[in-house]
This record gives sequence, C-alpha cells and structure tokens, in this order.
Amino acid sequence: MKEALLWNRISEAEEKVRCGLCRHECEIAVGHRGICGVRLNRNGTLFSLNYGRLVAANIDPVEKKPLYHFLPGTGSFSIASAGCNFRCLHCQNSSISQVRHHAPDDIPGEETRPEAVVAGALETGCQSISYTYTEPTIFFEFALETARLAADKGLRNIFVSNGYTSAKATEMIAPVLHANNIDLKSYSDDHYKSVCGARLEPILETIRHMHSLGVWLEITTLLIPGHNDSDTELDLVSGFIAGLSPFIPWHVSRFHPAYRMTDVKATPTSSLLRAREIGTKNGLKFIYLGNAQGKDFGQTRCPSCHELVVDRQGYVVGYVGLDKGKCVSCGSRIAGVWQ
Repeated sequence: MKEALLWNRISEAEEKVRCGLCRHECEIAVGHRGICGVRLNRNGTLFSLNYGRLVAANIDPVEKKPLYHFLPGTGSFSIASAGCNFRCLHCQNSSISQVRHHAPDDIPGEETRPEAVVAGALETGCQSISYTYTEPTIFFEFALETARLAADKGLRNIFVSNGYTSAKATEMIAPVLHANNIDLKSYSDDHYKSVCGARLEPILETIRHMHSLGVWLEITTLLIPGHNDSDTELDLVSGFIAGLSPFIPWHVSRFHPAYRMTDVKATPTSSLLRAREIGTKNGLKFIYLGNAQGKDFGQTRCPSCHELVVDRQGYVVGYVGLDKGKCVSCGSRIAGVWQ
C-alpha cells in the first residue's frame, strides 16, 4: 500500500476522511473503501491499494485508444491497475475493473515500478504510455509518477478515461499529460446514474478543464440501442463537443452485449451513420465510426479541401498525406499532434 494523494481528514474523533481524487469525493470511515474499491481508510489515513500492481501491460497501436489525431501509426505501451470508480453495466473489462470484494492484501496485479514501465516503453520503441483498460484516475499515484518519468525521457502520456477526475487531480496530471480520450457516454444524467453509477455534469466539467489546460482531447461515445442513441441524445452530445471546438475528434462506437447488458442487441450500422450525419450538421470536422467495418469509417479528410490525409483500416494506418501537420494538397493545418 502507498499513502494516497488528494485526501483530507474530516472527523478527528471518528478518523473519517474525504477522498479528493475523483468527482465522487467519497467520505470513507475507518476500515472502509471508496467507491473505486482500491482506496482504504486505515486508522485515519487514506491508502492506495493498487499502487504499482499492474493487471495489464501491452503494446497497442495508439489508434486502439482510440486516438486518431495523435502520433498515428505508433505504438503505445499500455498499462492498467485493478479498480474503477464507475459501475457500468456494459463494462467489457469487468474482471479487472470491479474488485470491491477483494481483501486489501489481495488486490490483483504484478508489482511493478514506474521506472520499469518507462524502460519497457523505450525498449519496445513505443512513443507513448497509455493509462487505460480500467480507469487511470483510480491508480493516479502510480500514473503520475510514471508520467513524470516518461516525460523526462521524451515519451508522451495518454489517459483513456471516463472523465470523473477531480479538478485538483486534473491540474496535477495536465503538465505531463499529452492526450486524453474521454468517454462521453450520454448527455443524460439519468443514464449516467442508472447505467454507470455517476453523474453527467462532472464529466462535462472535466472535458472543459482538460481542454483549457491544453491536453489534446478526443471524445468517445458508445451507442447503446434504446439507451443513448436517439436523435436528441446525439444532437446534444455532438453539439456540446462542437461548442467546445469543432476540431475535437468524435469517436462513435458500436455496442456489443457484455457484462450485465447481454440482453441488449448490438448497435446497427445505421445508427452510427445517423450519428455521423447529426454530428456533421452540428459542425464537427472529424467523426469516426468504431467497432464496425466501413471503408471510410476511420479516414481523416482535410476540412478545407476534403482530400484524404490519413487512411486507416481498423488499427492499421496506410496513406498519410501530411507534412508537419499540414494537408499536402492545400496546406491547411490539421488539428492534432503529429510526428
């Protein structure tokens, strides 16, 4: 265990603490944990139970995060620790995200040091480290230490997040965080409460905050039939993103039955196409359709001349018509972080 960051004691007599890592701001009594299941109040001090305990370490294409405007065609050393501050009914990684019933000394994972993660990324030729698979906010102490070391070595850092990071944690990580793909699962507070165990407005606040701090943002929305795929929902989500910046890429992904949502059918391709149409009407310049097959679903075109600038099929990047971030056809700058 490692003493946690961002907490304070709110009751000296009862030794109760408040965690300030995410937007839940859990009040935790002695011997209890926060919603994430991996932060424990032991005798009035808050500890991280999953520090340095990795349940995954893989080399992924950066497109898998998904990030399409951030160092395309490069590898990202991708790590995760157990736990999550959401309880999504459709979680595809529930075996590592939902660990609330593990004993404090039995949190899964292989003990690792930040130096080892950075060395692994460098040795394998990756240009970035991604904190992903579960929720990086809940292994924040390890992620922050690793990110600082990585930045010193010239590596980029990526969060793949649900967006429930507190304002203080956002400001701590931002100087060494280069990109963040944030899930905007819905524009309905009821959906967030019933499906994820969270609220909408804190995610919107985090997206605005990350953007204001200069972190490259891409947004993902998983379309779940009958839950968040109405025209009204799609208009609200895409309108919010466009209002922040029309150049933020929006990834609209196909849902597949998983975890406690096996009774819901997979998203039809027609819903993805409808989302793209609505997002385009709202002014978004880059909309990508994920978890589905289509020749143009992953292509990046120049908003000015409409010529192809990045061709992708799945996670494989083919043609790249960019020169120092500019379209080779018309010279317009394409929003993103390019090699």
